[in-house]
Amino acid sequence: MSTDFTPPPMPGYGPPVPPPPVPPRKPRTALIAVSAAVVAAAVSALVTVGVSGDAEAKPAPTVTVTETAAAGADDAEADDAAATDDEEATDSADGGEEDGVYALDDTAVYEPATEVALSGFKRSVTGEYAEPENTPYLQFTVKVKNGGKKALDITQLTVNCSYGKDGKSSDSVFDSEAGLEGGPETKLLPGRSLNVPWGCELPKGEKLIQIEVSPDFESDAAIFTGTVK
Repeated sequence: MSTDFTPPPMPGYGPPVPPPPVPPRKPRTALIAVSAAVVAAAVSALVTVGVSGDAEAKPAPTVTVTETAAAGADDAEADDAAATDDEEATDSADGGEEDGVYALDDTAVYEPATEVALSGFKRSVTGEYAEPENTPYLQFTVKVKNGGKKALDITQLTVNCSYGKDGKSSDSVFDSEAGLEGGPETKLLPGRSLNVPWGCELPKGEKLIQIEVSPDFESDAAIFTGTVK
């Protein structure tokens, strides 16, 4: 038996070595954001250099974004308020005529086309044969114009006066010497006008006068008011 011993061959490779751990990858979104910021900064610098001619990049201007509220209930309320203001302005401008109140030198117009106006205001004192006698009064002329197509019964003309802030009643004056003999006794044909002299009691210390005129029984009275010297 031989005494030579040959050991078995050693394996050529040892156990496999595990690979080193892979470092965590950065989120793709962060890389994209960083790249975009770098590109934007570069473009801004180039634009600034191109415009100003300086090599040094200047910061871009700040832009403020203002949020605009959508049209809704607030806008509707604002529109309603504006419309209400316009209506009130219109009512204020036309209120005098709509209420039947006029200045002493205004003209009141009735349907279909009757016009009433006052003129020729002057102070005077009645004579001893007038009614009332020896009384201060205001004399004026009532002008009635018939612009309609039918005759106007001017015998229905009525004139009433008051004076002062307290609205004291003023009697009509009848004085034949001054031509104050009351209303007309005729009809007013279409296209014609008539001047009727009239007088109302007015004490010397009073200046505020109110004269209400109705051309006929079917028409509302036009109220003329103002101060006289």
